[in-house]
Amino acid sequence: MKKITLLSFLLILGLCLQAQKITVASFNIRLKTASDTGNLWDDRKKALTDLVKFHEFEIFGIQEGFHVQVQDMKKLMPEFDYVGVGRDDGAKLGEYSAIFFNKKRFKAIKNGTFWLSQVSTEQPNKGWDAVLPRICTWGVFEDLQNGKQFIFMNTHFDHVGVEARRESAKLILRKAKEFAKGLPLILTGDFNVDEQDEAYRTLSTSAVVQDAHDMAKIVYEPNSSYNGWGKSLEPKSRIDHIFITNPFTVEKYGILTDTYMGKFPSDHFPVMSVLSW
Repeated sequence: MKKITLLSFLLILGLCLQAQKITVASFNIRLKTASDTGNLWDDRKKALTDLVKFHEFEIFGIQEGFHVQVQDMKKLMPEFDYVGVGRDDGAKLGEYSAIFFNKKRFKAIKNGTFWLSQVSTEQPNKGWDAVLPRICTWGVFEDLQNGKQFIFMNTHFDHVGVEARRESAKLILRKAKEFAKGLPLILTGDFNVDEQDEAYRTLSTSAVVQDAHDMAKIVYEPNSSYNGWGKSLEPKSRIDHIFITNPFTVEKYGILTDTYMGKFPSDHFPVMSVLSW
């Protein structure tokens, strides 16, 4: 009996000590617009959410989602919930940078959204030379498998404002230190810049976060993360990124090039990482 008890204890201890894995992603889902003839949201939303479910995303940030799109995703993925607000009014208007999470794996402890601006981070406005209001949504989550907490931040940088992108990177680093307070951090987003840009380097060389791509044991990078509905593919260019802090390590990283009937679920491919901690 003592041997059985000891064996059971050792098995339980081994399971507890085993590293927990989290599948995270960043996915610009492309806003719902009637101008996307042939790629309308209502035609591609099931393919998009099926992709998420097949690859078993557990927590991920989206960009460009209107309220109706966020609600469609929640309906098609009932195991998921989300945190986030629209950038135009801090409620339901404008694009979301929402964070979706599997309710069976994670619990949202607290969350918020701030604007990427030198004017005010607490209310809708445009910062620096940005053309549009830009936001970062964040949440503190508890991993229900081990009781540990981490902070997840998700953003979408301006597509025109060079100064806005540079200063947004600095602002996010300051906010990360403010919100995280010792918690591990995952930062995702469409940063609208590749690895050669100053805004990217502000993050990647900050000694605060590291690019999951560079830390991965396995990298699947068949082409660029932006596809322009298949018309803007490049051999190598990432404008969608995943950054992490210790103690996370990266098992693998990939740009997922799934299509359906020769069409694309979005004009961006999702980028995905499997993290261990």
